[in-house]
Amino acid sequence: MVSVGKLCGSRLLLQTSNGDIHPWTHDELDFEFLGNVREKDWRIQTNVFGNGSTTRGREERYLVPFDPTQEAHRYSILWTPDTIIFYIDDIPIREVVRTDDMGGEFPAKPMSVYATIWDGSAWATSYGRIKIDYKYEPYVAHFSDLALLGCRVDPIQQVDSADRCAETVEELMSADYAILTPMKRSAMRRFRERYMIYSFCYDQHRYGNVTFPDCDYVSSEHTRFGEWGDNKIPPKEVRGSKRRSRKTSAVEDVRPPE
Repeated sequence: MVSVGKLCGSRLLLQTSNGDIHPWTHDELDFEFLGNVREKDWRIQTNVFGNGSTTRGREERYLVPFDPTQEAHRYSILWTPDTIIFYIDDIPIREVVRTDDMGGEFPAKPMSVYATIWDGSAWATSYGRIKIDYKYEPYVAHFSDLALLGCRVDPIQQVDSADRCAETVEELMSADYAILTPMKRSAMRRFRERYMIYSFCYDQHRYGNVTFPDCDYVSSEHTRFGEWGDNKIPPKEVRGSKRRSRKTSAVEDVRPPE
């Protein structure tokens, strides 16, 4: 569970990475909280880097229907040899399926978990128009109930990790959170339709006519996103009435039925 404080112009990064061991060919999976303006919706970004593919960032950004400074929520990443799924609370918000065409750009090396807060004045809030204000320091994030499920591997030696971890991987892939049922897929589609405001898949200014093998080029999405990858008609205020209870689910309106 994570809750954050004032982060205007800054970024809170919750990530898995192996950049300390593989600085030039690192893998990385991110949840990024992008600093916001008071009374405006918060934006969260997910990203995937594989084998040092930082020039081909796979960012997606979403508005979220809650204020992370007021309540904690659960952020989860499922990472298996073939699939990556990002969750907010119990709702899957993004799926990346490994393909042969991705090659080394699918994260494959052992990673550690990190949490950092750093100055993102160049672009994090309102595309860099609003800078960080250090009079609000220290910047604080609270973490609780951290759960790491998987196979522990020495990041340097990696001795027989594939064979030794096979049983653990099988258990992970058969767990409830690894199986996207039709109801979960429906909830994920509704979340993305309502809250996604940027997708690298449609960013022609960064990537031209390059197509990514992990992009599911949905025609309905393509009509919503412009040449910069931004939603041409961004969602209106999504948090709704301020009278909403703080205990309300982050994404209750897209939650799959019990």
